[in-house]
Amino acid sequence: MSEPSWLHGHPHDPNPEPPSGDASFTLTFPDGAPHTVAVDALQRLPYTEAADCYIVSTGHGTSGPFCFGGVLLEDLLAAYTSGDAAWRYCDIVSGDGFGNRILRAEVEAGEMALLAYALDGRGLTREEGLVRLIVPGETDDALRQVKWIAHIRLNG
Repeated sequence: MSEPSWLHGHPHDPNPEPPSGDASFTLTFPDGAPHTVAVDALQRLPYTEAADCYIVSTGHGTSGPFCFGGVLLEDLLAAYTSGDAAWRYCDIVSGDGFGNRILRAEVEAGEMALLAYALDGRGLTREEGLVRLIVPGETDDALRQVKWIAHIRLNG
């Protein structure tokens, strides 16, 4: 399997039109079994906030600080895999094809990867991403911030 084009760079131009207004995404396990995850399912999982986050957006500069709220990637995976899934990395891909790779080692080392559905105490709008990946420690031109999550694929 070839690596995705977004893995080693940022070929993604700003998208003026957000993809679908449906915030559900597909979580796919290493065996290929897919599960649809809706925002209301995320809201039933433990809630985490990441304060003082900045968005470094391609073509739009830096904005913030913001307080994002949502579910830690590890909490989502624990809920859907009972914590025992064998995976080395997961690809988090937007509805417009942009993506990011999160290594299991990063998660186990405490790197925060938040599937945010709230911004400053309110739900994210379609333009803001509905459900978006926030990696608070990332400061390099939005390489680890994925708006409009459509797929999360666990890879063994």
